[in-house]
This record gives sequence, C-alpha cells and structure tokens, in this order.
Amino acid sequence: MRYAIIGFGRIGHALARAFARKGIEVAVATTRDPESFAADAAAIGPTIIPKTLAEAVKADIIFLAVRFESHPQVAQALPDWKGKTIIDAMNTQAPLEQLGGLPSSAFVAKVFTGARLVKGFNHLVAAVLDQDPAVHGGRRVVFLASDDDGAAAEIGALAEKLGFAPIQLGGLSEGGLLVHGRGKSWGHLIFKDLVFI
Repeated sequence: MRYAIIGFGRIGHALARAFARKGIEVAVATTRDPESFAADAAAIGPTIIPKTLAEAVKADIIFLAVRFESHPQVAQALPDWKGKTIIDAMNTQAPLEQLGGLPSSAFVAKVFTGARLVKGFNHLVAAVLDQDPAVHGGRRVVFLASDDDGAAAEIGALAEKLGFAPIQLGGLSEGGLLVHGRGKSWGHLIFKDLVFI
C-alpha cells in the first residue's frame, strides 16, 4: 500500500509526523518543486519522501491537506481517480449554498471522479494533530465519515496503525456534517480533542 499527503502546510506536516512516528513511508507533495521542501521533509524523518504531484498521485491512499480552494487543481492531476482512496482533511468556511447545498466532502467527491472518499483528520487543529496520539493512557480520537463503508474501514485501519482511535460517523450527509465547517458555524465535533481510553 502506497501513501501520499498532498499539501505540506501545518496539517500536512502534522500528518507526515504521524507517519514518521510509526516508520511508515509516505510521499509528500505540493504544486511546487520537491526540492523546495526537501529539507523540511528530511527534518521530519527518512520515511517522508518529497515527490512531484504527478508522482504522489500514484499512491493508493492520498490525504488532501491543501487549502480547500486548491483541491480542483489537485484533481486535474489525474483524468480518473478510480482505485484511489482520498482522505479529505480540509476545512472550508464556504456556506452550504456555495457548495450546492452539499457537505464540503460530498462537493470534493464530485471533483475526484471515481475515487472513494473519506472525510477525516480534519477536526483537530494542526498543533493537536501534530502531537503523539498516545495520551493519558489512551489514544486520540479521529472522526471518519464516508459513503463507502469499505473505504471508511480501510482508513479506520490506517488511523489505528498511526496510533489514533478512529470513530466512524456514517455517511457524508449525516456524520460528515458533524465535522464540516459551515459558513461561520462549525459542525458539533470540530475541534473536539477526545481521547479513547
């Protein structure tokens, strides 16, 4: 299984550190030349591999950690995303009306044609996501929502491998709204730092 993180800002760094803690190789990419962030990747650990966007999208499981308005540009990297699992770790303050009344992840899923999409790892602020998920004798919770049960289970297993406690919220239109930024109001589970003991 090959993993990639698209976007190497604060959330991308935090996700990369989660992989590095477990010694799992992951590609990191932005729209920039990999040389421009190679030193940052090396500082996190030897399993964090800088790649071009074109190389990174060859992975099986891909974290989207770009600014929400940049995701259509990433989607253009492949004509068809069939066989890929996308984890939408983005947040947006765009009102539902601007997204055609859809939760942000359902909106993203339409752009990544053929992909299996899971909303996840987005409800924690970067500074918290960056920390070791083993805390207070338990594991930090990550919420996952998807319209594809198989994809949700696959990402749940990955979350556990990374040391987190995954909690499945159901489909994007129900559970996804609990971790969705809506205009100036936020889903009920956004920023909730919970630990499963």
